[in-house]
Amino acid sequence: MASRINLNQTSYHGAGAIAEIANEAKSRGFKKAFVCTDPDLIKFGVAAKVTDVLTQNGLAFEIYSDIKANPTIENVQNGVKAFKAADADYIVAIGGGSSMDTAKAIGIIIANPEFEDVRSLEGVAPTKNPCVPIIAVPTTAGTAAEVTINYVITDVEKKRKFVCVDPHDMPIVAVVDPDMMSSMPKGLTASTGMDALTHAIEGYTTRAAWEMTDMFHLKAIELIAKSLRAAVAGEKEGREGMALGQYIAGMGFSNVGLGIAHSMAHTLGAVYDTPHGVACAMMLPIVMEYNKECTGEKYREIARVMGVKGVDEMTQDEYRKAAVDAVRKLSEDVGIPAKLEAIKEEDLQFLAESAFADACAPGNPKEASVENLKDLFREIM
Repeated sequence: MASRINLNQTSYHGAGAIAEIANEAKSRGFKKAFVCTDPDLIKFGVAAKVTDVLTQNGLAFEIYSDIKANPTIENVQNGVKAFKAADADYIVAIGGGSSMDTAKAIGIIIANPEFEDVRSLEGVAPTKNPCVPIIAVPTTAGTAAEVTINYVITDVEKKRKFVCVDPHDMPIVAVVDPDMMSSMPKGLTASTGMDALTHAIEGYTTRAAWEMTDMFHLKAIELIAKSLRAAVAGEKEGREGMALGQYIAGMGFSNVGLGIAHSMAHTLGAVYDTPHGVACAMMLPIVMEYNKECTGEKYREIARVMGVKGVDEMTQDEYRKAAVDAVRKLSEDVGIPAKLEAIKEEDLQFLAESAFADACAPGNPKEASVENLKDLFREIM
């Protein structure tokens, strides 16, 4: 079976990289940008860093900010209407996963209007046309949505999130500028950083993992483990390390998938509106413990790149425990809670069934039944 790698046509990295947005727009002959961002990024002047670049270069744009933290079908459908009314020809997505996921869904539907119900995009949708060109500018170091073929939309009516996987939604340009992430509060830095670590570890251990993606994921784990505490403390070097680490994780997992830590996190977000990174951080060590027997020697390498000493002298059980402990310690150090009090016993069946049906679940290295998932959810109650 052939293994596939999808990446951006172009990506820019480093402080001040947002200046390249104007050059890319001009060189591609774009006329008017549809700027997708969230209300807080407008309120705090973060989106203005990008729109100022457009204004200074005489590039027209219109802003769309009807985007929730867990973007909904309605957010997407309103965005499709707004895009058509704006007479735009490309999208600039500014923000975390919420803005970028909304932008991807809008761009896909504009190019493939037969999917305007949004729900039909779940899973691997048979779209025929590449989405409207997207220039993606992350403001969080976590989702890596700027370099993935995935996006997640919330179905409010059915109380569930659904994952869409489509190579046609890949942003053509990613602009990863750590200066755009400098205003992230500590809690958001921590949660998005743990989301990135979950991407890297699940991508490294998923069923479809192979040599090239292993290379990406191990480097991402190393960078995140080295940088996240410093990033939460507001240190420049930590922010820069996280900006790169989360992107590299995206280069990998976008092409091989994830596992049940993500399928369970999606469910917690849909039912309790739990921030995605917090949900991932809660589930990751629990799922690692569940999966350990199906991971060969990979936990030894996870422990090694996370800074655990003496892993080559450890038994298999010892290095597997060391890897899980290192993840738990990092999560604790950056202030992520270990329990979610909102979960009730009567919720478990729905939670487990939703997680079982999630598009990320089949990638898990160990089979997980609905009953297994209920037991795993119990561990964070």
